[in-house]
Order: sequence, then C-alpha cells, then structure tokens
Amino acid sequence: MTPILILSGKGKTGRRVAAQLDARGVPYRLASRSSEPRFDWYDEDTWADTIRGTETAYLAPPVGPTGLAQACKFVQQADGLRRLVLLSGRGVGSPGRDFAVYDGQLELENVVRASELDWTIVQPAWFAQGFSEDFLRYHVLAGEIRLSAGTGGEAWIDTDDVGDVMTTALLDESYVGRTLAISGPRTLTMLEIADELTAATGRPISYVDLDPQAHVAELIAQGLAQEDADAIRDLFAVIRNHRSEYVSTGVDEVLGRPPRDFTAWARETAKTGVWAG
Repeated sequence: MTPILILSGKGKTGRRVAAQLDARGVPYRLASRSSEPRFDWYDEDTWADTIRGTETAYLAPPVGPTGLAQACKFVQQADGLRRLVLLSGRGVGSPGRDFAVYDGQLELENVVRASELDWTIVQPAWFAQGFSEDFLRYHVLAGEIRLSAGTGGEAWIDTDDVGDVMTTALLDESYVGRTLAISGPRTLTMLEIADELTAATGRPISYVDLDPQAHVAELIAQGLAQEDADAIRDLFAVIRNHRSEYVSTGVDEVLGRPPRDFTAWARETAKTGVWAG
C-alpha cells in the first residue's frame, strides 16, 4: 500500500484520521506548508510533488471561496491519484436546504463526482469540537455564546466520530461512489448547548441571540475582515432558518454503533481543562 495522503493534515479531522491510520499501522503522509515535500493550496507548483508516490488522498478543503476554488483545481489536476475521500458539509446540495454559503462546497462536490477518481464524499454536521478547539471556545470561556443562530437546532457531531468514518471510507472500497451524511444522535439549539456546557463546566454559560447584522458588527470589531464576518453570519443563518434540525444516520451505518452524544462529549472534554480559567 502506498501512503495515504492527508491534505490539511493539521486540521481537526486530518489529525484524527492520521491517528486512526497510525493505530492501524497504515502508512500515511501529511501535506502542509511545513511538510517535505512542501504543500500549499495557493501554490500550484507544489501539487505534483505532493501527489507523487500516493494513490489515495483525504481532502479537507481550505475555508472560503478562494480556497474551495483552489481545491476544485487540485482535483482536476490530481494526476496519479486513484481514490479520494472528501470532507464536505451536511446539507450541501440537498433539496430544500440550499444556501448560497454552500455554493463553493457544492461546486467542489460536483468536480469530485465528475472526476475519474474513485470518490467518497462525507458530509458531517457541525463539530462539537468547535466549542473546544475553535473560536467558539472563547465564547465558552467568556460565559456567553454570542451568535446569530436564533432558535434553530443542529445535530452536533463529535469530531472523533468524523475521523472514524473518514478512516473507514479511506480503507473500505465498498464506500466508493457514495455520499455519507453523518451527525450526532439529536439536535440541540444554542440555548440547549449553553445549558449542556453549564452542566459540564459547573459555571454559568448563557446564549445571546444576536441580530445577524449585529453579529457581523461584533466580528468586525474583533478584527475579522468584512468578507469573513459575512461568511460566519451566513453559516449560522443555516441554523437560524431551521435547516439543520434533522439527524443523519451515517455514523450508525458506517461504524455499526451510535454517534457520541453531546452530553458525554462535553463532560469528558471538561475534564481536560480546556475550559478552565
């Protein structure tokens, strides 16, 4: 077996796929700006050397319209690859759930499907680890989750479950040509998330429902560019408009077990001290 190439291997899912492959003794290679050979999504001259010597790749695309466009070009130029597993997003391309914020991801999915690669597309719900490994962690530490998600719910998924599904899809050819939607076992609103995190951390955490434009203004005041602030608002608009209030069964189907519940995840995560202070 040639090494499995993990693109964006330092990200939340890439790290977990690497750990799973390592545990199974499967060779892999992480691709990043600091790897050898060097890989840069925005430097196409680095792509051929990165692919050389591999047949299978896990692709977690860069964030934003420009990054997704580069990922499309990468797939179209991926000479030598035979197999590709793509990280996408739940709801991308689903009838009745289309949002403009998903247009770039849908284009990437379509490019992958139109390629000559043996592909699998995995569409996860929002990651629970957004509250411990991403910008939402600072909301938890501040005791206020300030977002424009309204009263909408999301079936938050433990990123460890995402990594397990991705690894299985990479190693099991029976998932070729399939799109797998995966989520946690139940939907939770932001108010319910705040209650869960209050119980897990032992200190009060509230949810403040911001008007979408007020949310953008706060993000810009924190130093984000207008484009990035608008993109975050548009992502939360999916939840705000109740387009994520459903459960997907992909974890059960692929792993033969239920996904981890948010309550269990929050309690275990609290023990690590990530929300201490």
